[in-house]
Amino acid sequence: MPILTITNLHKHFGGVKAINDFSITLEKGKIYGLIGPNGAGKTTIFNTITGIYEPTMGEIFLNGKSVIKKAPYEISNMGIARTFQNIRLFGNLSVLDNVIIACHADAKYGIFEAMTKFGRFKKNEEEIKEKCIKLLQIVGLEEMRDDTAGALPYGHQRKLEIARALATNPSLLLLDEPAAGMNEKESEELVRFIQNIHENFDLTILLIEHHMDFVMSLCDEIAVLNFGSTIAMGTPDEVKRNPAVIEAYLGGEDDA
Repeated sequence: MPILTITNLHKHFGGVKAINDFSITLEKGKIYGLIGPNGAGKTTIFNTITGIYEPTMGEIFLNGKSVIKKAPYEISNMGIARTFQNIRLFGNLSVLDNVIIACHADAKYGIFEAMTKFGRFKKNEEEIKEKCIKLLQIVGLEEMRDDTAGALPYGHQRKLEIARALATNPSLLLLDEPAAGMNEKESEELVRFIQNIHENFDLTILLIEHHMDFVMSLCDEIAVLNFGSTIAMGTPDEVKRNPAVIEAYLGGEDDA
């Protein structure tokens, strides 16, 4: 069974068709890219998958279960995690505390236990802390766990945001322009980083990205959008040779 199936998805904002009959099937364990010019509807698709927007029409199934009309926290608990184009961290808190906050689903104690710090609270909090420290070790931030998140270098903030997403125990990870603002060396390091977490966590990954070298070197398959519609789907080599892609994106004036 595919991990994610999107069929005939539409999202309209008044007369604007941000998504126009988008369909895709993601097989478990692969890395997929979603590319297209600015305004093609990529982030709107992410927002619809994660429950921020309700689709105008269409179906979205995660492991055979519909996510339509579910709240974002419910979809997160089903196994979908995401990052954002603009990094969203608690900048005044420590690196470790940022990851601990993301582990809300692992809390097994009740409100009374949290208020009194009795019962299961202490043991469960220790387990959560250990899990988060291990995550920071995996992403290479363990030595910075007591640093203020907002003071981290940009690339480290990206890794911390991904660590927060991994803390929710996802089976599907959505990355919205993870290489935005990075230079060539940083982007190459991020490719290796994503490949590593993909293997270590047995993840399926869907990412939006404008850096074409990044997408082509990382993704197993790529979907290309233009004006909310899919114009191509295939391997990196197939997409690079597709005339519609060359005209609309790779060789067009709107390339970004």
